[in-house]
Amino acid sequence: MVEKIITLENIPLIEFLGVENKNINEIASAFPKSKIISRGNEIRIQGSSPEIIKINEIMTSLINHYNKYGKLTEENIASYIKMDKEDVLEGNDQVLLYGTKGFKICPKGANQKKLVEASNKNDLVFAIGPAGTGKTYISVALAVKALKEREVKKIIITRPAVEAGENLGFLPGDLKEKIDPYLRPIYDALDDMIPSEKLKYYKEKGVIEIAPLAYMRGRTLKEAFILLDEAQNTTPMQIKMFLTRMGPKSKMIINGDTTQIDLPNRQKSGLLETLEVLKGVEGIGFIKLSGKDVIRHKLVRHIISAYEKFENK
Repeated sequence: MVEKIITLENIPLIEFLGVENKNINEIASAFPKSKIISRGNEIRIQGSSPEIIKINEIMTSLINHYNKYGKLTEENIASYIKMDKEDVLEGNDQVLLYGTKGFKICPKGANQKKLVEASNKNDLVFAIGPAGTGKTYISVALAVKALKEREVKKIIITRPAVEAGENLGFLPGDLKEKIDPYLRPIYDALDDMIPSEKLKYYKEKGVIEIAPLAYMRGRTLKEAFILLDEAQNTTPMQIKMFLTRMGPKSKMIINGDTTQIDLPNRQKSGLLETLEVLKGVEGIGFIKLSGKDVIRHKLVRHIISAYEKFENK
């Protein structure tokens, strides 16, 4: 029998463990061959190596979740247990990289796996799907993996400067400073994958560049992994400009949600046009994600499904 000890630091035990250790007992019931014992701020896991690895990954994910959101719910516990079991059932051993706190980063579900496969086969991939399907997170993971394995020399992440019901003009600072808050999901993903000091160094040296789409004009982006997020808010001219920046030994992933276009009325989405123009072009991958791929709160999946039904009417 193998034992693993996890120490909880700066986390209120009652909030993490649950009343009468309810949260821990929930995990223990999912792995009946192992023992999970809570003593003070230590959690001891006893059992076979394969199960201990799975339980440790779930516990690490829960600790990260608590540190990020400040709480744990029964649905959070069930969700992380379910995700681990789905990985086992689907034979998901495709680890892209290990996060800064030791947890595995790998594709969740069939369509995220298809996105990874498409990126491995093609230098240009379009990933289209609603919010919460993990397309941005997996795309960032692929970029970080390519950088770590020295397949590229830099990562460039960009998005168009379009307000989602807000006005950028009233925000202080230059264009980059105005748009930085909109890039928060990308910064969060990078924080999960690269230690903070190394990430700071990469950004200072230009190894990782996060900038508005307007900053890409006139450049040739070579030996880089380039990610365009929120591509549904590009104009036809902008996305054409972006696509033609691609230089030698580069890869691109273009993410977009065609149901959330924030462009002014009567302005055509460049993403929609490009999907038509490039349909059938060899060497380009097209991945479609749906509400079934949503990995956020289960209600998000139901909300997206309800909107899809309403719009189809």
